[in-house]
Amino acid sequence: MDREQSIRAYVQAAGALPQRLRQEALMLPREDQCRAEEFRLRAGRPMSVVLPEGEQVLGRAPVHFRELEQLVEIASRASLHAVLDQVRRGYLTMAGGHRVGLCGTVSLREGEIHSLSRYSSADVRIARQVKGAADPVRDALCPGGRLTSTLILAPPGMGKTTLLRDLIRQVSDGVGCRPLRVSLADERGEVAALYGGVPQLEVGGRTDVVEGCPKAQGLMLLLRAMNPQVLAADEITAPEDVAALRTAAGCGVTLLATAHGESRADLERRSLYRPLLEEHIVQRLVRIRGTGGQRIYTVEELGA
Repeated sequence: MDREQSIRAYVQAAGALPQRLRQEALMLPREDQCRAEEFRLRAGRPMSVVLPEGEQVLGRAPVHFRELEQLVEIASRASLHAVLDQVRRGYLTMAGGHRVGLCGTVSLREGEIHSLSRYSSADVRIARQVKGAADPVRDALCPGGRLTSTLILAPPGMGKTTLLRDLIRQVSDGVGCRPLRVSLADERGEVAALYGGVPQLEVGGRTDVVEGCPKAQGLMLLLRAMNPQVLAADEITAPEDVAALRTAAGCGVTLLATAHGESRADLERRSLYRPLLEEHIVQRLVRIRGTGGQRIYTVEELGA
């Protein structure tokens, strides 16, 4: 995404803010607008913007809890009833793929979250498509032009989801490899960002997306219903996620997934991920690390 597109994404995301906060956001210099990643709104404190080097306060007046309510109303286009399912899970997807994360008072019913209200803070993530993010690793993951099952590994905030999204797009569209049908279990809507049923971020023309349900259930639904050649999911975190991947691998489906971690040794120490290596469920490991403000990609062949 070029500079002007980045600034347009910033302005579009700022459009969800109440008027006073929107004006503060638009006062940020354009050279920072194109680098901004998030707006942070906390009741009783001034709004801040997240830049690569950290948070920077915008304005002086503290955010009022009513402004948090206005944010949700604007982001939902005054149709809160239509997005209550998302809101009770703590987020809301906007047109353009921007995402509002929410904190507040939770109401439980039979041990499950029933509603989220009396908002205390919000995080507006600015969505930016990074086409070409997968270019440095694509050839190593597609020997002979065919994708191999891959796990993307990195600490939080290092671009796992960005890399996964672009890899899905390239595989789906046949960029530098054989085009394949991809099914994506997008539990929190962070990869494709469906809005009105349409992905707001490009995930390829042969990609089908299920959103809003636990990954394990979504993966099994897609496996049964969509005849995928590739199954993809972001952030494998639970035993049932790993079990779903094992089932899919046994059906001959290629896998794409991400996990938090720093090295293969890190995975081997954690019982949750050990089956992915020991049973050769994934054949490639992509590690992302940061140095000097740059992201370094390393591809490791795991063997068969």
